[in-house]
Amino acid sequence: MATAKKAAKKSAAKKPAAKKTAAKKPAAKKSAAKKPAAPKKSATKKPAAKKSAVKRKPNAAFMKAMTPSSVLAAVVGGMPMPRTEVTKKIWDYIKKNKLQDAVNKRLINADEKLRAVFGGKQKVSMFEMTKLVSNHLK
Repeated sequence: MATAKKAAKKSAAKKPAAKKTAAKKPAAKKSAAKKPAAPKKSATKKPAAKKSAVKRKPNAAFMKAMTPSSVLAAVVGGMPMPRTEVTKKIWDYIKKNKLQDAVNKRLINADEKLRAVFGGKQKVSMFEMTKLVSNHLK
């Protein structure tokens, strides 16, 4: 029985593989660093689970009105507002005054008002910015 299976495997291995004819494409320019091809995913997909119809509630801590310090109030205004609004207003100020670094968009070049908020730093990453701004909210 085992020899019959081996003989079947050998005969299957001897058959030539069918060749696929593909249309030739013009050669693309080679880049300095080529990315490896991603492995192909299987064609069968499972249907996604349906989400419940319950509306998501915002976190109360983010919606709590915070009073900005006098330094931060020069940028966003002096009225108490939630952290989310403070962040939006800072980004509006950054974009209006074109303070985002042209090469690395994650860096913010501080002007005089923002330098006071950022503790005297000339350049700050956007992730560090939220940490520094939180020091000016009460």
